[in-house]
Amino acid sequence: MSDIVRLIAFYLPQFHPIPENDAWWGKGFTEWTNVGKARKLFRNHYQPRVPADLGYYDLRLSEVREAQAEMAREAGIEGFCYWHYWFGNKRRLLERPFNEVLASGNPDFPFCLGWANETWSGIWHGAEKTILIEQLYPGIEDYKAHFYEVLPAFLDKRYLTVDGKPIFFIYRPLQFKEIGIFIELWQKLAQENGLPGIYFVGHTYFSEDIQTILDLGYDAANVIRMHDYERSRKTLPIRIFRRVFGGLRVFDYGKSAAHFVGEEEKALNCIPTVIPNWDHSPRSGKRAFILNNATPELFKKHLEVTVDKIKHKPQQHRIAFVKSWNEWAEGNYLEPDIVHGRKFLDAIREVVGNKRNA
Repeated sequence: MSDIVRLIAFYLPQFHPIPENDAWWGKGFTEWTNVGKARKLFRNHYQPRVPADLGYYDLRLSEVREAQAEMAREAGIEGFCYWHYWFGNKRRLLERPFNEVLASGNPDFPFCLGWANETWSGIWHGAEKTILIEQLYPGIEDYKAHFYEVLPAFLDKRYLTVDGKPIFFIYRPLQFKEIGIFIELWQKLAQENGLPGIYFVGHTYFSEDIQTILDLGYDAANVIRMHDYERSRKTLPIRIFRRVFGGLRVFDYGKSAAHFVGEEEKALNCIPTVIPNWDHSPRSGKRAFILNNATPELFKKHLEVTVDKIKHKPQQHRIAFVKSWNEWAEGNYLEPDIVHGRKFLDAIREVVGNKRNA
C-alpha cells in the first residue's frame, strides 16, 4: 500500500454481456453500448469518450483484468472495490469477472467488495417506473447465505482490511431496515470463521447522513460530495441550466472540486471520495448531472487537498475511495482515454506514489 494514503478505486463489472441485459436492452448490451452512443449536448461538452490503451474491452478476458491491475498498481492505487450484486434469495448478477479473479488468483492485486444494494429500474432510459430486478432483504437465512457466498473472498490473502477486518462497503446503508441484525449476524459469523470481524462502510451523498450511518453500527461512513457545490448555489443554476440546456445540470469541475472534501472527513470514521470526473449523459441524456471541464491538473489539486485532510490518521485508516476506476457511462473513470491518455493516473502517481510496504 502507499505510504501516504490508501486509495481504493470502485470497479464496475458491467463490461461483458449477460442474459438479463440481453433481454432488457438488446443482444450484446454492455456498458460500452451507452458509452458508444453518447453525443455532445452543448458547446465544449466532452463526448463521446473513447478508451485508449485498453480499448472497448470485455471483462471475460483475464488479460484485460491483468492490464487494469498493472495500471492501477503503477499509479499507486492500493486496490479495487468490485461492485457486488446480491438482490436477495441468492440472486446475483455480473458476478463472473470477480469470481474468475477470486478462483484464478489473478491478478495478484488487492480488492474488497462493495454491495450495490439497489433496485435496478429503467431510470436511465426514461422508464424510471419500470422495475427490472428488485433489491430484497428476505431475512436471516438469506443474510447467512450471503455471508457464506462472500466468505471465500474475505479469506483471500488479497482482500483489503482495516486492522485485520475485511472491508465490506454498502452503497445504500439507509435503505436496509434490518441492517442492525445484518451487521450483528455477520460479525458473529466472521468470528466463527476465523476473522476478527468485518469493517462495514456505509455510503452517502450527503454529509448530514454521516452520524445516522455510524449510529446504525457501521464502522465508517463514506461521502461522495458531488452535489455539494450544486446545493451551495441553491436553485439558481438548476433553473438556468434547465432553461438553457433542457434539463441538464452542468457545473464546472474546478469550482465544484473545492467542495469535494469537508471537515467531517478528518474524523477517523469518515472516508472521503476522490472524484476525477463525472458525466452520466451517456446513460441519462438530457437529464444528466455533469461536472464539466475536468482535467488531470485540477484532479491533482483535489487529490492533494484530500490527502492533506486525512494524512493525520493512522495508516490503516488513511483511506480514500476513488469514484471510479472504470464507470465510463457515468463519466467517472481513471482508465486512459484518447484525450487525456494516462494523465489522471499520472496525477495519482505524482501525489500518492507507488511505494508499497513489504
